[in-house]
Amino acid sequence: MSDVVRAALVQTNWTGDKESMIKAHEDYARDAAAQGAKVICFQELFYGPYFCQVQDAAYYEYAESIPGPTTERFQALAAELGMVMVLPMYEKEQEGVLYNTAAVVDADGSYLGKYRKHHIPQVKGFWEKFYFRPGNLGYPVFDTAVGKVGVYICYDRHFPEGWRELGLGGAQIVFNPSATSRGLSSYLWQLEQPASAVANEYYIGAINRVGIEDLGDDDFYGQSYFVDPEGKFVGEVGDTHNPELIVRDLDLGLIKTVRERWQFYRDRRPESYTRTVEL
Repeated sequence: MSDVVRAALVQTNWTGDKESMIKAHEDYARDAAAQGAKVICFQELFYGPYFCQVQDAAYYEYAESIPGPTTERFQALAAELGMVMVLPMYEKEQEGVLYNTAAVVDADGSYLGKYRKHHIPQVKGFWEKFYFRPGNLGYPVFDTAVGKVGVYICYDRHFPEGWRELGLGGAQIVFNPSATSRGLSSYLWQLEQPASAVANEYYIGAINRVGIEDLGDDDFYGQSYFVDPEGKFVGEVGDTHNPELIVRDLDLGLIKTVRERWQFYRDRRPESYTRTVEL
């Protein structure tokens, strides 16, 4: 069996309503499958605008149960396409209990579980504490048809502990769906995730939406990409302004090569203490 996984990311703009966003992402998934992709991740809160630019309880209406109607819709599509899907959505666990969440669906359409964003900002343009509780499900790693997959959402990426927890859990590909604005974090965008990929020896798929929405001044700058465990971009970085489907081949064999190369990787894994390491 080949160690190469063809993976896809979607960066896009707000179309104006939830249904058209869902339909657009169904089309992106079909396009990715036609190109041979076996796993895809959408952007943070993929079926809505980035409503955290304002504090308005009307946007609570975007929340839904996970699993729920949108998850189930994409479960059917995942089974049809034979594709693993990471679906970042607004979750309503119960009335007044809301999370920034990503559901993970396997290639046979089975629901594998979800990750809830832990680190929640509360600053101008990113009033997330108005909408989300901090995540409480830890840092799960999902055993999928394409390998071991983890998720770390947007602001999480500034905190190294989650990246490491995912590595300790055996993650091979970690997706980081985001909504981040030009000028605020762009100098970090191509620094933090490559550094985390090197430190933890796995692939990262970094996704950012594009465009300026009518809720505020945030200018989402795209530049979505895959980065390998050596910190190198896999192919070109995504466009800075336009929607784009990014499809890349990830050689998971490189993970083993890099992990065996570095003593620090072996030393910080529990199993390293039960094996002899030749220096």
